[in-house]
Amino acid sequence: MSAETTQPAPRFVLLHHQMPAHQPRPAHWDLMLESGEVLWTWALAEVPTPDRPTTAERLADHRTDYLEYEGPVSGGRGSVRRHDCGTYRLVQCRAGEITVELDGRLLRGTLQMVADARQADAQRWTLVLVAR
Repeated sequence: MSAETTQPAPRFVLLHHQMPAHQPRPAHWDLMLESGEVLWTWALAEVPTPDRPTTAERLADHRTDYLEYEGPVSGGRGSVRRHDCGTYRLVQCRAGEITVELDGRLLRGTLQMVADARQADAQRWTLVLVAR
């Protein structure tokens, strides 16, 4: 008899990040995808809407604590509130292009994420959600 172990599906969270008045970045949404011991993170100007491109900025990886966290952010960087969460399936991941299937309460469907090839550091991305 063989014991199969199945890995749980990786999780995602979409946080609304309220910033203090003295910060240069306005309020935004943080999309975080669990990848091992870190969260791949993007700052979005708006919640992804089906078939409408959303501009995002790739941020440094975050701690997985943010999958469950709501409240003040250290260093006086505002506070976060969970807008949506769920699991995802990685469909494709190659340099400058990531496609995932999101299964959240609000975000459901294929999210295509493409880095701006005109930027050497690939910090600006375009996201398109194709709803199911």
